[in-house]
Amino acid sequence: MKLRRSRWLQKIETIKAAEEARRAQVKRKATAVVGDLHPLMEALPELSELVTGSRPRRKLKSAPRPKAEPSDFNRMTPAQKRKLLEDEMARFQELAASPSYRANPLRAIGEQLSKRLRQEDGRL
Repeated sequence: MKLRRSRWLQKIETIKAAEEARRAQVKRKATAVVGDLHPLMEALPELSELVTGSRPRRKLKSAPRPKAEPSDFNRMTPAQKRKLLEDEMARFQELAASPSYRANPLRAIGEQLSKRLRQEDGRL
Protein backbone atom coordinates (compact mmCIF):
# COMPACT_ATOMS: atom_id res chain seq x y z
CA MET A 1 0.00 0.00 0.00
CA LYS A 2 2.82 2.37 0.89
CA LEU A 3 4.59 1.60 -2.36
CA ARG A 4 1.43 2.22 -4.39
CA ARG A 5 0.84 5.49 -2.51
CA SER A 6 4.42 6.71 -3.12
CA ARG A 7 4.15 5.88 -6.84
CA TRP A 8 0.83 7.69 -7.00
CA LEU A 9 2.30 10.78 -5.26
CA GLN A 10 5.32 10.65 -7.57
CA LYS A 11 3.02 10.53 -10.59
CA ILE A 12 1.09 13.55 -9.29
CA GLU A 13 4.36 15.48 -8.76
CA THR A 14 5.50 14.63 -12.28
CA ILE A 15 2.20 15.84 -13.71
CA LYS A 16 2.43 19.08 -11.68
CA ALA A 17 6.00 19.69 -12.85
CA ALA A 18 5.02 19.12 -16.48
CA GLU A 19 2.07 21.48 -16.11
CA GLU A 20 4.30 24.20 -14.58
CA ALA A 21 6.79 23.78 -17.42
CA ARG A 22 3.96 24.04 -19.95
CA ARG A 23 2.62 27.19 -18.26
CA ALA A 24 6.08 28.75 -18.23
CA GLN A 25 6.49 27.92 -21.94
CA VAL A 26 3.13 29.53 -22.77
CA LYS A 27 4.03 32.59 -20.70
CA ARG A 28 7.38 32.98 -22.49
CA LYS A 29 5.71 32.64 -25.89
CA ALA A 30 3.17 35.31 -24.93
CA THR A 31 5.91 37.81 -24.12
CA ALA A 32 5.68 40.68 -26.59
CA VAL A 33 8.37 41.05 -29.27
CA VAL A 34 10.97 38.93 -27.51
CA GLY A 35 9.30 35.54 -27.65
CA ASP A 36 10.97 32.58 -26.02
CA LEU A 37 14.60 33.32 -25.15
CA HIS A 38 14.76 30.78 -22.35
CA PRO A 39 16.63 28.14 -24.40
CA LEU A 40 19.13 30.80 -25.47
CA MET A 41 19.70 31.87 -21.87
CA GLU A 42 20.32 28.26 -20.88
CA ALA A 43 22.74 27.70 -23.75
CA LEU A 44 24.85 30.86 -23.35
CA PRO A 45 24.94 32.03 -19.72
CA GLU A 46 28.52 33.34 -19.98
CA LEU A 47 27.60 35.53 -22.95
CA SER A 48 25.44 37.75 -20.76
CA GLU A 49 28.34 38.25 -18.36
CA LEU A 50 30.63 39.25 -21.22
CA VAL A 51 28.13 41.71 -22.70
CA THR A 52 27.26 43.45 -19.43
CA GLY A 53 30.88 43.58 -18.27
CA SER A 54 32.28 45.19 -21.43
CA ARG A 55 29.79 48.01 -21.83
CA PRO A 56 29.75 50.88 -19.31
CA ARG A 57 26.37 52.17 -18.20
CA ARG A 58 25.24 55.49 -19.62
CA LYS A 59 24.11 58.27 -17.38
CA LEU A 60 20.79 59.94 -17.86
CA LYS A 61 20.97 63.05 -20.01
CA SER A 62 18.96 65.20 -17.65
CA ALA A 63 18.29 64.53 -14.03
CA PRO A 64 14.73 65.14 -12.90
CA ARG A 65 14.33 68.42 -11.09
CA PRO A 66 13.34 68.19 -7.46
CA LYS A 67 9.95 69.60 -6.64
CA ALA A 68 9.91 72.98 -4.98
CA GLU A 69 9.08 72.57 -1.32
CA PRO A 70 6.07 74.54 -0.16
CA SER A 71 6.95 77.45 2.10
CA ASP A 72 3.74 77.09 4.12
CA PHE A 73 4.30 74.63 6.96
CA ASN A 74 0.66 73.50 6.83
CA ARG A 75 0.99 72.44 3.16
CA MET A 76 4.11 70.35 3.71
CA THR A 77 4.04 66.58 3.77
CA PRO A 78 5.09 64.91 7.03
CA ALA A 79 8.44 63.94 5.48
CA GLN A 80 9.09 67.55 4.43
CA LYS A 81 8.15 68.80 7.89
CA ARG A 82 10.47 66.28 9.53
CA LYS A 83 13.36 67.26 7.23
CA LEU A 84 12.80 70.97 7.88
CA LEU A 85 12.72 70.44 11.64
CA GLU A 86 15.87 68.28 11.54
CA ASP A 87 17.68 70.96 9.51
CA GLU A 88 16.61 73.68 11.93
CA MET A 89 17.65 71.60 14.96
CA ALA A 90 21.07 70.96 13.42
CA ARG A 91 21.46 74.67 12.65
CA PHE A 92 20.53 75.60 16.23
CA GLN A 93 22.89 73.04 17.75
CA GLU A 94 25.68 74.41 15.57
CA LEU A 95 24.85 77.93 16.75
CA ALA A 96 24.68 76.89 20.41
CA ALA A 97 28.13 75.29 20.17
CA SER A 98 29.76 78.44 18.75
CA PRO A 99 31.78 80.74 21.04
CA SER A 100 29.95 83.85 19.75
CA TYR A 101 26.68 82.42 21.12
CA ARG A 102 28.23 81.95 24.55
CA ALA A 103 29.50 85.52 24.54
CA ASN A 104 26.28 87.20 23.37
CA PRO A 105 23.34 84.84 22.61
CA LEU A 106 20.90 87.47 21.30
CA ARG A 107 23.39 88.94 18.86
CA ALA A 108 24.43 85.47 17.59
CA ILE A 109 20.79 84.47 17.03
CA GLY A 110 20.08 87.77 15.24
CA GLU A 111 23.04 87.26 12.93
CA GLN A 112 21.98 83.69 12.24
CA LEU A 113 18.43 84.78 11.39
CA SER A 114 19.57 87.58 9.09
CA LYS A 115 21.93 85.17 7.33
CA ARG A 116 19.08 82.67 6.89
CA LEU A 117 16.75 85.37 5.52
CA ARG A 118 19.38 86.45 2.98
CA GLN A 119 19.74 82.83 1.86
CA GLU A 120 15.99 82.48 1.39
CA ASP A 121 15.79 85.76 -0.54
CA GLY A 122 18.60 84.56 -2.78
CA ARG A 123 16.69 81.34 -3.55
CA LEU A 124 13.48 83.13 -4.43
